[in-house]
Amino acid sequence: MPKNSAIEDAPAVRTTAPRSLWLLGPALVAGVAYLDPGNVASNMTAGAQYGYLLVWVVIAGNVMAWLIQYLSAKLGVVTGQSLPEMLGARLRRPWARRAYWLQAELVAMATDLAEVIGGAVALNLLFNVPLLLGGLITGAVSMVLLAVQSRRGPRHFEFVIIGLMAIITIGFVAGVFVAPPDPAGVVGGLVPRFEGTGSVLLAASILGATIMPHAIYAHSSLARDRFGSAASHAETEAVRTETSRIRRLLTATRWDVSIAMVIAGSVNLGILLLAATNLAGVAGTDSLEGAHAALAASLGPVVATFFAVGLLASGLASTSVGAYAGAEIMHGLLHVRVPLLARRLVTLIPALAILWAGVDPTLALVLSQVVLSFGIPFALIPLVALTAQRRTLGPWANRVWTTVAGVTASVLLIALNGALLWLVLTGA
Repeated sequence: MPKNSAIEDAPAVRTTAPRSLWLLGPALVAGVAYLDPGNVASNMTAGAQYGYLLVWVVIAGNVMAWLIQYLSAKLGVVTGQSLPEMLGARLRRPWARRAYWLQAELVAMATDLAEVIGGAVALNLLFNVPLLLGGLITGAVSMVLLAVQSRRGPRHFEFVIIGLMAIITIGFVAGVFVAPPDPAGVVGGLVPRFEGTGSVLLAASILGATIMPHAIYAHSSLARDRFGSAASHAETEAVRTETSRIRRLLTATRWDVSIAMVIAGSVNLGILLLAATNLAGVAGTDSLEGAHAALAASLGPVVATFFAVGLLASGLASTSVGAYAGAEIMHGLLHVRVPLLARRLVTLIPALAILWAGVDPTLALVLSQVVLSFGIPFALIPLVALTAQRRTLGPWANRVWTTVAGVTASVLLIALNGALLWLVLTGA
């Protein structure tokens, strides 16, 4: 079983492989958020502009993401509530809940922006579809995927999203095997360092794309939807049975998160290495369109087509998960239940407006990820605090080292965002 020194929950009970395998899925759906078009833009730009310099950021972000996503899933499994629901219950003053919802909503809108624009760019690369029409098509397909979740339940939704994840993985990683990276360059990229404001901006963008606030909110909701209601902590025979069930679910969740993060981390690293190996110093690679053209010129049209197909699958899958998260945020914090399809229509508007205005799609993608990075503390700090409370999780509350690791991740992320803001404001 995968172990983490910071996570020391009760020992797992023995289960049969098929039953345990059937428990996997929520983390794989949440993990799609780590493979959205914003990730592609950030990692491609980082590799093209700085080579292997920011390899360490991708790896560090993925390690932190493992812990964060596990804590989010654990909250949903043990309490039967999502993080937004728990925050909505604890923020008693209406103005506080509305303010908290506003910042979370801005994060969700930035997420939608990245995902719809990414799908539109992919359709343009594959079929020469105009960007605005491509955004409409991406939104329409995402509504079909959300209809699957609403009408057929979470398990069917998981199957569809996992299938798209497989396409994403093949599409983005294929080029790495055609043109392998320089091992010495990869090793050098493991040393933490920056080279000017631009590299700090991209590091914040990569982290915002890797540790996404809406994925933190969504994972607790996905676990709740799949595994049911809250458990009591009273000493009864029924609760002893429930304790065994939770132990088993958390064991499966560790597997689920580990598999999802290995896939997401490998794909994100593969994107950066692909750009560092083939696009470094190549003119025009600061855009997805330019990167696609450069890949076609250096590795051939097949690899470039794989890349575009992966980008399309990324946009379709991640925008569906983003809409799910946004609806849960609104329900939990405002106590308003908005149908997923109606929510999808509303959040399409900013992305379509950006496409209609002719803003550079890649720039919009990268900046959207920076917005996401500033939303991380508002999701991460409450998550660590709630999962550390014994009155909230009972015997499943974090051990001391788990909380220390969560606090450390929070401090590092907040410090990086503060450094970014200082560098940008001072023009350093």
